[in-house]
Amino acid sequence: MATKPAKKKWQEIREILQQMKEDTLREISKTVKNGAETTAVGEPSGDIYDQASSERDRELGLLLGDREREKLHNIDEALLRIDEGEYGLCEECEEEIPLGRLKAMPFARYCVKCKSDLEKLQAQTKRFEEDRTYREIPLGGEEEDA
Repeated sequence: MATKPAKKKWQEIREILQQMKEDTLREISKTVKNGAETTAVGEPSGDIYDQASSERDRELGLLLGDREREKLHNIDEALLRIDEGEYGLCEECEEEIPLGRLKAMPFARYCVKCKSDLEKLQAQTKRFEEDRTYREIPLGGEEEDA
């Protein structure tokens, strides 16, 4: 259960998170508005290059929208951790996350060491999956005997 001193300790971070949340919501709203205007104003005609460019812009907008939604989710989780008195502790090693890291990345869930270890593990897993996928793809010119 969170105590008032713990909540007060993180008041500056809470304000930073609230501002980030407002900025992120504003950015999402702007992206949605721009996407709607592009769809309404853009003509389906045009050469293949215009259509490809429009499609690329639309995909980029969706990707950025996904990132913004993920950021918003992370901010909400950090605010909840403050309320529950669990903010500022690494979810992996349960050590305190340095204040400098929290000010730079207020929704951080891991200390620098654990985050680095996690990213290395994710990179190794991704590389292993890619290697396995490429091994399963038959090379051209080779006939399989049935």
